[in-house]
Amino acid sequence: MLTENLKRYLEAAVPIIYVNSYDDNAVEESILKATGYRKVWEWNRLYGALNRKDVHKTNVQVVYEIISDGCPLENFLINGVKDREFDRKVIILKDIASYLDNPDIVAILKTACLLIEQGELDTVFIFVASSLKVPGELEKYITILEDEYLTENEIREEIMDFIKENSVGSVYGGTIEKLVTAFKGLSLLEIETILSLAFRDDGTLSEDAPDLVLEQKRQVIEKAGILEMIPLKEGMDDIGGLNNLKTWIRNKARILNNMKRAAEFGVELPKGVLIAGVPGCGKSLNAKASAKLMGVPLLKLDMGRLMGKYVGESESNMRKAIALAEAISPCVLWVDELEKAFAGIGGNGGAAEVTTRLFGQFLTWMQEKESAVFVVATANDIMKLPPELMRKGRFDEIFYVQLPRKEERQKIFEIHIGKRRPQDLEKIDIGKLVEKTDGYSGADIEGVVKEGIENAFINGKNAVTTWDFIKAIDSTHPLKEIMGESIDKLEKEYKERKFKSAS
Repeated sequence: MLTENLKRYLEAAVPIIYVNSYDDNAVEESILKATGYRKVWEWNRLYGALNRKDVHKTNVQVVYEIISDGCPLENFLINGVKDREFDRKVIILKDIASYLDNPDIVAILKTACLLIEQGELDTVFIFVASSLKVPGELEKYITILEDEYLTENEIREEIMDFIKENSVGSVYGGTIEKLVTAFKGLSLLEIETILSLAFRDDGTLSEDAPDLVLEQKRQVIEKAGILEMIPLKEGMDDIGGLNNLKTWIRNKARILNNMKRAAEFGVELPKGVLIAGVPGCGKSLNAKASAKLMGVPLLKLDMGRLMGKYVGESESNMRKAIALAEAISPCVLWVDELEKAFAGIGGNGGAAEVTTRLFGQFLTWMQEKESAVFVVATANDIMKLPPELMRKGRFDEIFYVQLPRKEERQKIFEIHIGKRRPQDLEKIDIGKLVEKTDGYSGADIEGVVKEGIENAFINGKNAVTTWDFIKAIDSTHPLKEIMGESIDKLEKEYKERKFKSAS
């Protein structure tokens, strides 16, 4: 796909094609295929200027004709543009991102683009960089091509080639399909490395092979720097109450865990859920538990990571985040505190306008997405969000979470005491604690349990008693006491809008 896009833009004589990728080898291969018989020069910081089409091979290495050994970029550009050495050539500029802060480099490139525009220079520049920087002066001359991920068929072909080349014994078809899913979002080099590791460990590709992929995926996500992979510890049993929401998520998990059969039956892939409500009542915990239930990675989208310094950088980061999530799918994409993520929508000024465009990108993707990316968005105050976000077709459902009811508080106490002091649980009068914690959030109750156990330890006790927890309750100011009026207002608003109760 990258090769075809490059061909198209080369034929259109676009002045600058910016390939935003960290996989230089794959990009180089695509460029050399796309350029055909055209001459290709490259500049990189290590070698200076090279003729990429004048190559000869020795027994040890591939050797390129060096046009100018160690030539500084500025000199290379000045000579090439001024003396028309770049005419009828494609110029690859590696390691270019750090140079786009240099006004002299930008000025030379702008002059070259003007000459191209006037028909006085027949050249196409191809920038190759892992970070995107688009100076305002060059904005109208640049076309951006994003890094592309391997398709399932391409991954499957790579696995089959590896099996054939390494004379791997018979591999269960289900294992191959598990590997195909696990490898989504990884580069060819990463896939080859993991296959080699798995094969070296036991001489075959066993059912344990997909487990090697998880750490590699975590590294891919960390290197990209725009998403975060969250470790999965909590499950649905760690959530006290919220039974309506948990039942709904379990139903969606059945679809995602049986996508092929569901599609054959005519069931559409779930888009996701928006969970709104008071802080500390299990919204974030549900996002984590959903991913664990579905057996897929949990990716967290932080809008602060997307905001870039250069023109188009933020929008490009959003596209990359979405592309990475789709490549890794099936997965859960968690957008926490949605109202803060898109604060300033519709406002004036640079930052507000960028946020509005990012919001538009996100909405369009939510409306049109067909991938197995299940979005869990959480918000404390949904009323601060634009109404178009809550329109049907964005999320499958909107739930509101309120302060835990009596039976839910009991379950929350049992979960948190059971985790920390299971030997004392039967002796604790949970009912008494429940009666004294009306208006407490789940986070408040967890804090009470932690404080009670800590005090018992500090006082040299061998066990925790009901009285230890009561003392902690008496010293706690619950959420209802702190945010009472705001909570009542939000709950009234959610009920009037017919949002489903999570409980």
